[in-house]
Amino acid sequence: MVYADSATPILSRPQIHPPTVFIVDDDVSIRESLESLIRHEGFDVKSFVSGNSFLEHPNVLGPGCMLLDVSLPGLNGLELQKSLVVERPAMPIIFITAREDPPTIVQAMKAGAVEFLTKPFNDDTLLDAIRAAIQRSELLVRSEARKLAVQRRYDELTRREREVLSLIVEGLLNREIGEELNISEITVKAHRGRVMRKMEALSLAELVHLAAEVGI
Repeated sequence: MVYADSATPILSRPQIHPPTVFIVDDDVSIRESLESLIRHEGFDVKSFVSGNSFLEHPNVLGPGCMLLDVSLPGLNGLELQKSLVVERPAMPIIFITAREDPPTIVQAMKAGAVEFLTKPFNDDTLLDAIRAAIQRSELLVRSEARKLAVQRRYDELTRREREVLSLIVEGLLNREIGEELNISEITVKAHRGRVMRKMEALSLAELVHLAAEVGI
């Protein structure tokens, strides 16, 4: 951890990785064709033969999207989607399938898929869908990274500082906080200053907003 001075730590921010397109399809010819097309557009690509093999891949914080076949060995595409909605909400999914099945399309789109393409599909249509999905993912990842950063700041607070923060959010004055915690007003002011520095809040309004982000 790096320190700006002897008292105030600068908390590390979550590392955000560059955009990646994940391909999950058990057809090797489809995977290789998609990899070549997408890499040519400058995106990083990672391919998997099944949903289970993808889930074994470590999750990293970074924008991206998934090209997901509906029919897969083991977990099918819809089952994998259901898992990702919870575990990797910043991962937009573009379904690809060999045959059009309206009930499956409806189910996938209702669950949050951003596109549903039937093989063979136009390269430009696919690339446009990928760009839109990654743009959406970038917004989601930035939001997720902010939440992680704010939570890390909160985790740096001592038990007493968290108590003071909770009472600040309730709107209590320093004198009232001191009475509530049975400490002096001067001590409350010291805790309050450390809370402001650790939470990196420039104002009371910002501190209250940050506290709300961690559920206070």
